[in-house]
Amino acid sequence: TAFTLERMRADVARMLREDPENIGLDDNLMDWGLDSMRLLDLFMAWNADGLNVDVMEIAAETSLNGWWRIIQQHRQGQ
Repeated sequence: TAFTLERMRADVARMLREDPENIGLDDNLMDWGLDSMRLLDLFMAWNADGLNVDVMEIAAETSLNGWWRIIQQHRQGQ
C-alpha cells in the first residue's frame, strides 16, 4: 500500500475510533486523544511498511499536515 496523507489520516482515525473525515489535517491530534504510546505504535507500523522516519523527528508536530511535511522533506533528502 502506498504511503499517503490519506492513509495516515485513516490509520490515525482507526486508532482513535473516529471517522477519518472528522479529523482535520491541521487538527492537534493530542486533542483527539493521540498519546505518545499510540504515536509510537503508528510509526512502528508505518516504518515496518517502509516509511523509515524516526518517531522523534515527528514528535514535535501534532498535526497530520505537520507529519506529512516532515515525511516529504525526508523523502526528498533520500
